[in-house]
Amino acid sequence: MKKLVISTLFVMQVFFVFAQTTAGITGKVVDSKTQRPLQNVVASIQNTSLTALTDVTGVFVFKEVPSGSQLLQIKSTGFKDQLLSVEIEAGKVLDLGIVVLEEDITIEQRINLIAILDNDLGDDNSGSENTAGLLQASRDTYQQAAAFNWGQARFRIRGLDNEYSTTMINGVTMNKLLDNRPQWGNWGGLNDATRNQEFTMGSAPSDYTFGGILGTQEINTRASIYRKGTRISYAGTQTNYNWRAMATHASGMNKDGWAFVISASRRWAVEAYFEGTDYSANSVFASIEKKFNDKHSLNFTSIYAQNRRGRNSSNTDEITRIAGIKYNSYWGWQDGKKRNSRDREVEEPINMLTHYWKMSDKTQLTTNVMYQFGEIGNSRLDFVNAANPDPTYYQNLPSYFTSQYNNNPETVPSSAYLPGGLGGVFTPNLIGAMDAPFFTQRQIDWNAMYRANTTAIIDENGNEIGREPTRSSYVLYEDRTEDKLFVANSILSSQLSDNIVMNGGASYSRLNSSNFQLLTDLLGGSHFLDIDTFQEGSAQQPDLNNLNREVKVGDRYGYNYKLYADHIDAFTQFKFTYKTIDFYLAQSFSRKSYQREGLYRNGIYATSSFGKSEKIEFDNFGFKGGLTYKISGKQFLTFNGLYMSKAPSMRNVFFNARLSNTPIRNLKSETVSNLDMSYVIKTPTFKARLTGFFANIKDATETSFFFAEGALEDNDGDGGDAFVAEIVTGLEKLNIGAELGLEYQITSTIKATAAASYGQYTYNNNPNVTLNDDARAARGLSTLVNLGESKLKNYRQPGIPQQAYALGLEYRDPKFWWVGANVNYLADTYLDVSSVLRTNSFLRNPTDANGFQFPEATQSRVDELLKQEKFDPYTLVNLTGGKSWRISGKNPVTLGLFATLNNVFDVQYKTGGFEQARNANYRELNQDVSSGTPAFAPRYFYGFGRSYFFNFYINF
Repeated sequence: MKKLVISTLFVMQVFFVFAQTTAGITGKVVDSKTQRPLQNVVASIQNTSLTALTDVTGVFVFKEVPSGSQLLQIKSTGFKDQLLSVEIEAGKVLDLGIVVLEEDITIEQRINLIAILDNDLGDDNSGSENTAGLLQASRDTYQQAAAFNWGQARFRIRGLDNEYSTTMINGVTMNKLLDNRPQWGNWGGLNDATRNQEFTMGSAPSDYTFGGILGTQEINTRASIYRKGTRISYAGTQTNYNWRAMATHASGMNKDGWAFVISASRRWAVEAYFEGTDYSANSVFASIEKKFNDKHSLNFTSIYAQNRRGRNSSNTDEITRIAGIKYNSYWGWQDGKKRNSRDREVEEPINMLTHYWKMSDKTQLTTNVMYQFGEIGNSRLDFVNAANPDPTYYQNLPSYFTSQYNNNPETVPSSAYLPGGLGGVFTPNLIGAMDAPFFTQRQIDWNAMYRANTTAIIDENGNEIGREPTRSSYVLYEDRTEDKLFVANSILSSQLSDNIVMNGGASYSRLNSSNFQLLTDLLGGSHFLDIDTFQEGSAQQPDLNNLNREVKVGDRYGYNYKLYADHIDAFTQFKFTYKTIDFYLAQSFSRKSYQREGLYRNGIYATSSFGKSEKIEFDNFGFKGGLTYKISGKQFLTFNGLYMSKAPSMRNVFFNARLSNTPIRNLKSETVSNLDMSYVIKTPTFKARLTGFFANIKDATETSFFFAEGALEDNDGDGGDAFVAEIVTGLEKLNIGAELGLEYQITSTIKATAAASYGQYTYNNNPNVTLNDDARAARGLSTLVNLGESKLKNYRQPGIPQQAYALGLEYRDPKFWWVGANVNYLADTYLDVSSVLRTNSFLRNPTDANGFQFPEATQSRVDELLKQEKFDPYTLVNLTGGKSWRISGKNPVTLGLFATLNNVFDVQYKTGGFEQARNANYRELNQDVSSGTPAFAPRYFYGFGRSYFFNFYINF
């Protein structure tokens, strides 16, 4: 009887019931495992505006449906969509009987994606996460491949950074004002609590915001929409963490109008995939809703997600050949444990109050008030008058003794001394490359730093009986950001007529951001002297109002400032739906205001660092529109177009925000344009989407910091060596390409998928480059040096596979187990090139008073040195599988197991990297590269090798 019932449910035999005069459809939706009715399931007639929701008994009803062949889509969060072909006869009601929804296994894949890619490469406190754009994956075949299969290679949809997407919780934008990117760690580990999501692709319309060109993602935490029940899960992996425990309970709405959801998780690792990468994260979620009546509901959401993880270093090929791709230079042994010097911690709780007002059957208003506070910190070592503790510091590597001297260690001059200890004592012993310190000391020497910060206590016999603290030569500190963010917004949705829907909204955001250097560990010493030894005289003082400060644990030092931002945003959108054509029009206005307040009077910028800066304001507009042409109920064409201006992020407004109030002058808003066109087929057995896209970004601004040798003209004889800020303005990016997603249900149990992405993501002009050299201020010179244009036109944008292809096969057994495999080929990933190396200063001899070029430079050699590196293509094979069980009873229990094995053949591949710009002129770079063992070779990031993930869960 059970087999008969299941067979009947899957076949979904259709029978007709005669109605009175109109054509309609009805049916009852149930969970395939528990057989329980599902409430609030969305039923829609494809390529029409007709939709219906299931009631508490799981029943949906369409009263009036056009006669003829139609496609009925049944969808609900957490379940696989059903697409049914139905024939509607005039004057009859089609009763579908029971419609079964199966659990959507891609939800488990999303959890897996976050598990393997919860990672970022930045060194600042911007909060950006490189993988955020990849998480915008819906049930579209192409998007699933982009996220789940190509995500491990840091693929980005359409080659776009996640600052061009919009991530929202309950209609509140979560992109940071500092860098326009979402901080995914703010709700990390709360996968069950954040499953209710809506996605739009590209610039397609969203009901909640105007959005960007990468799409929108709306996370809904309203307590009453969660499926009632409890879920407990336990997962294991060896990527960014090892273990995860999670529990979630949803009460459902009770008779008194109350509903609540609570969720908590912990993720941890002593050491994850890369050496020395510890991990500790704790997350808690709560949502409580009170329904006062049919018109008003109030929901409170609170999210706390604390995350601390050890970072891993980028490495040159030389380092990787010696130590392997898992090598990480940031850690060292201390008291028998691995201690990482570069920990990143995120702790920014979110509290949000949401009012839902059903003004009428056709109009709804949602209003939010949100307050977020907390901190982001990145730790690192600081040192004064002492040797660099980094084991991969260039003087510790074999290449230091061979790169500049034609591979002949015997010709190394006596000036090439070896650092004999972390105390700064040098031993004048001439050594060969095989005696380089890196071979014997590959990790940070914590004990040596503690000894350098203390002095020996000697007894009367000359024996050391202990050590006492002295002024620290080495300390550990954090670059700390402490934000206070207030947001208020309202979103209106109204059905103006049968064919027209209006969406609109307005929001206000206010940010107060404290940024400073926080001393966290004196490493055995008594205090630390707050001076900048790279400067001279008064320029050494970080704060002229407090000279020669002696700082201790918990003190701020080095830099200390605040950033203020105000953001006003409004949009309107009109969607028109007709029989053969749907179209929409939307417009937006935003105003951003930035200001810096220096709390230190810095010695370099004595007149422009203390107090408040001028306010920097940007007004921006956006327009977009699109249409859908319905060829038939199964085929349609879509078109989307957008043009908007976008304010530069706050981090790119001040060229040296840590020390100076001075903004980048004549800074422009970006202009962003986008076009895409798609051909879509949707049938019960075959789905396909082919999209061509064009995205153009003009007047972008980027800033970076590095040490450059020979970058600046200098008549003082030091060759223009300096630690500089690089400011690139007027940058244009052009992204064009095509996307293809195919899905074919070969049989009721076997499905084949294919996806492809081909793009050309290039720099489309020669932007301007300006360097800021703090040291020039001490000589009475302007710190800003304009190097003119950088010849970046036609170089490829870095760190993105610009070709990606996937083939997959999946088997789903009616007894609730499945297995799948996919093969992925990724190619055309490029190295991040240095802008300063492609300015005219690269060929200019900085020690020549007349600024003549190097006489030995030839165009062919210049082209060879500046050719952009293209990484080798690679193929990744992934396996997935799972099984679920239903335990019958009064309250049925479901058990499930999901597992993946990624990169089955343990392929080693580079996901990104960057040129080191230290050799900033032709002569130094040519000399270094010609040796065959360059000391300042590019640094790379690597993907995970063979990795696994499993998740065991129980629902009741």
